[in-house]
Amino acid sequence: MKRTKVIDALKCTAYGSDICVKGWVRSKRGSKGIFFIALNDGSTIKNIQIVGEDANFQEETVKRITTGACLSVIGRLVESPAAGQASEIQATAIEILGDCDNTYPLQKKGASWEYLRTVAHLRPRTNTFGAILRIRHNMAMAIHTYFHEHGYFYFHTPLITASDCEGAGNMFQVTTKNLYDLKKDEQGKIIYDDDFFGEQTSLTVSGQLEGELGATALGAIYTFGPTFRAENSNTPRHLAEFWMIEPEVAFLDQEELMDLEEDFIKYCVKWALDNCRDDLEFLNKMIDKTLIERLEGVLKETFVRLPYTEGINILQEAIKNGKKFEFPCNWGDDLASEHERYLVEEHFKKPVIMTDYPRAFKSFYMKQNEATADGGSVGYKGAVAPGPTMQGTDVLFPSIGEIIGGSVREESYDKLMAEIERREMDMTHLWWYLDTRKYGSCPHAGFGLGFERLILFVTGMQNIRDVIPFPRTPKNAEF
Repeated sequence: MKRTKVIDALKCTAYGSDICVKGWVRSKRGSKGIFFIALNDGSTIKNIQIVGEDANFQEETVKRITTGACLSVIGRLVESPAAGQASEIQATAIEILGDCDNTYPLQKKGASWEYLRTVAHLRPRTNTFGAILRIRHNMAMAIHTYFHEHGYFYFHTPLITASDCEGAGNMFQVTTKNLYDLKKDEQGKIIYDDDFFGEQTSLTVSGQLEGELGATALGAIYTFGPTFRAENSNTPRHLAEFWMIEPEVAFLDQEELMDLEEDFIKYCVKWALDNCRDDLEFLNKMIDKTLIERLEGVLKETFVRLPYTEGINILQEAIKNGKKFEFPCNWGDDLASEHERYLVEEHFKKPVIMTDYPRAFKSFYMKQNEATADGGSVGYKGAVAPGPTMQGTDVLFPSIGEIIGGSVREESYDKLMAEIERREMDMTHLWWYLDTRKYGSCPHAGFGLGFERLILFVTGMQNIRDVIPFPRTPKNAEF
């Protein structure tokens, strides 16, 4: 008999007909010669109940039905007398496809998040991680659908690169060289002429620079793929391997970029509410009782657009009124997550797009705001800052802090080169990037969204290691 997925079996109303379902045992209980199995195949957060009489099955078969075992069940679909479920299956045949003994790490009792990370190969079978992974899939579908419907082209950027987009140097090197016998020059530097690519290469930290090349040819592109940061960050918000969404758009100014950021993220949140309701209701009950309310709130609110300088003034006023922060927040400081969350969660109580950051801690490719005679700058909506600022547009969210980092890109070759020289950057491997400012340069802008941070917000989870199937963090590359 052809298998029916549990999600479809639960919707079926052909009572009295025979049906075949297959899946894994979530739990089993028995009473007065009757056993009850909660069976799940991953297609939905909900289990289907299997009811069987001991007398109709071999004793050995019934004993082998344990938590985690994989079964094929044929039986009659009937209306369920139990509350909370419309139907159940009265089993007539049970085949055990895979036994599971009592060493199975996912017994019915609760387990800590830390413990579940040690069994990451099995944790997708739990209710919580099944819900998270289904939502993760749906968010990927939302992203592709949004950009496709808005005329963007999916642009594939390389994972192996000789350039460093961020200029931070925290990159994983890629090599085929024998690390025990490295060839070096007279200055002690490694010679790469015998390496696979003939030069030093690394895993990418961002596809943005290559994405800009796509935007200057196709008009509007987006990338969606893994990126890598060799940062020794053991925090609930950082991974060494994570996924990024990076649209780049020609002829887009700062106001239009913020419109895109807000529209895109609202689309993703609405998609989750429309397509993942069962999983969200489970997570709302078990993980975060304000989750659905918070997601619905994002759709209702217009995001605040706040120049960095005004944000600093708000934070300093809060300090005067007794608010205590761990980190300083003077003009010129890179805001910490605590500052971002205060603005979003306590002051405005809605998402914030912060603009016009100081040049000192932003990337070289960002467009600089108009300078004033005293060395300051004039930014978004005429906001005057005491120093040079860049046209950055970072989206700050409740519970997360920064979820999107974006900016208008500097299209002028002369201005871009002046910034590169000021920072004393080595552009040897970025000659091709500079060419775009020589040959038909155009205004353009874009942003980067960390996919896992979006999943954190949509699921209500607190640790980024729990929204990706197999997290890569310092000292951890297992599974």
